[in-house]
Amino acid sequence: MHIGLYFGSFNPIHTGHLIVANHVVEHTEVDKVWFVVSPHNPLKDSHSLLNEYDRLHLVNIAIEDNPKFRASNVEFQLPKPSYTIDTLTYLTEKFPLERFSVIMGADSFQNIHRWKNFEHLVERYSFIVYNRPGFEIEDTWGAQITMLDAPLLHISSTYIRRQLKEKRSIKYIVPGVVEKYILDNRYYMK
Repeated sequence: MHIGLYFGSFNPIHTGHLIVANHVVEHTEVDKVWFVVSPHNPLKDSHSLLNEYDRLHLVNIAIEDNPKFRASNVEFQLPKPSYTIDTLTYLTEKFPLERFSVIMGADSFQNIHRWKNFEHLVERYSFIVYNRPGFEIEDTWGAQITMLDAPLLHISSTYIRRQLKEKRSIKYIVPGVVEKYILDNRYYMK
């Protein structure tokens, strides 16, 4: 089975994430997308992160009606901060019959040379890269890449957190079940 690994903080997960994941399943050879919830991205500030188990739960309720999606907490038991190469090495050993590809935006791929052991990463794994306006891929560093023109929404988790802090609606930006859970638990409102 071909698994697309969609790494992220998902702080919180939003409709844009789901659209990209669905586009990957529908327009590539990927059979399933695993949303790999990262406890701490070494290239991002962690002070605004909701607890990883709460973020995992939000991903689970967002995707529960899609059998081609799965939430993964694999990085919760790996050393922190999380490095993609370490996670892929672990998953490849644990699931030797699966084929793994990394799903990411062109903006992230432009920075791949800054990632831990990126040479090993691009040598052993394939990438599904969705275009982002203003971020052209000029160097592939020898990686096997599938480029996609996925429909994109101009929303971010940062924008959602700001909306919540300002007591503004996040309706339609996140799935209804995620909105309800966030509001019921007053996440991101402090």
